[in-house]
Amino acid sequence: MTRRVVITGMGTVNACGNTVAETWDNISNGRSGIGPITGFDPTNFAVKIAAEVKKTFDPTQYMDFKEVRRTDRYQHMAIAAAKQALAQSGFTVKEENAERVAVIVSSAIGGCKAFEDGVRTLDASGPRRVDVFFIPKLMSNGAGGLIGIQTGARGPNFSVASACASGQDGIGQAWQMIRYGVCDAAITGASEASLIEIGIAAFDRTSAMTHRTEGVPQPFDKDRDGLVMGEGAAILILEELEQAKARGAVILAELAGYAATSDAFHITAPSDTGLPGSHAMRTALEAARLNVSEVSYINAHGTGTVLNDAAETMSIKRALGDYAYQTPVSSTKSMTGHMMGATGALETVLCVQAIQHNVLPPTINYHTPDPACDLDYIPNTARETQVNVCMSNAFGFGGHNSVLVIKRFTD
Repeated sequence: MTRRVVITGMGTVNACGNTVAETWDNISNGRSGIGPITGFDPTNFAVKIAAEVKKTFDPTQYMDFKEVRRTDRYQHMAIAAAKQALAQSGFTVKEENAERVAVIVSSAIGGCKAFEDGVRTLDASGPRRVDVFFIPKLMSNGAGGLIGIQTGARGPNFSVASACASGQDGIGQAWQMIRYGVCDAAITGASEASLIEIGIAAFDRTSAMTHRTEGVPQPFDKDRDGLVMGEGAAILILEELEQAKARGAVILAELAGYAATSDAFHITAPSDTGLPGSHAMRTALEAARLNVSEVSYINAHGTGTVLNDAAETMSIKRALGDYAYQTPVSSTKSMTGHMMGATGALETVLCVQAIQHNVLPPTINYHTPDPACDLDYIPNTARETQVNVCMSNAFGFGGHNSVLVIKRFTD
């Protein structure tokens, strides 16, 4: 017998806000967090912009100063988001429940700033000058490990790495563990901090990034020419329904379905048939015991690249059939940038917010329709409507397709 899984807390740090409330205010009003790169001098780079976390983010509000020095930026943001989520949830890890609480916090890359700094130190000063905390900073499971140590959670603790689907796959794994009785609660989500010189340079070499500096990215627009990289973290508290009810938790939404598939097609390009992505969508809906006609909104992967947006549109049409043309779709990456492994986790949070507020976030920078992208993309302005069921898509390099279904909680 499977168990129901609910969301009771959320936290985030990203370019649109240092909290869920600030983020939602900006997203629902179509305000972009994208601006000039300030983390390094981009003079010699074709890419000049990124979605950097706000300068007002202060990790010492969540961690001791010494601990900040010993950890990577992606870990700072994960810990901040986790503490926000736990505070909202009111959930506490205790001795009697510690072994039933999982921590599944993903990162596609881990501490890449630590890696870049370490290589430079090695080259300039030799091996004995490499930071003694280099490995703990670098590990992609480091954020989850630290959250486990800080909270005392002793259940399963690991990180999923499936490129840009990492965050959603991690949440999906946590959902499965609660659903099938492996644990009763999970601290889950993802964090990424890859806005460094090698990160921007390497991703630009895939020809996936825009070189323009204003009005971008443009997901699903005919003139789209690439993504804008972002950074940030988002964490959710998942609980088994009866446990959440027993402690009087405020239930924000139900996580009702999850599915993952693989394109088995190309290491960076999406499947040109749209079939694997559509299969993930339909399987997630089947797990949620919902019909395609019940989907209120799809938060698309929507990177703003020529290939991705057309392929995803095809996947949505294959999955939903005629209902695809009646189902609003938007890409919040038009405002948050593409947070790599963390992006799906944030978009799950935004789906919960859409249900809570009955507001669908827009796709900004949308001006010219593309015949290959012919759905309702909620152009430029948010839309007020009843929102009961949201689907969140995350597709990653390597052909990873991950889909979550979030629905309004009803007892």
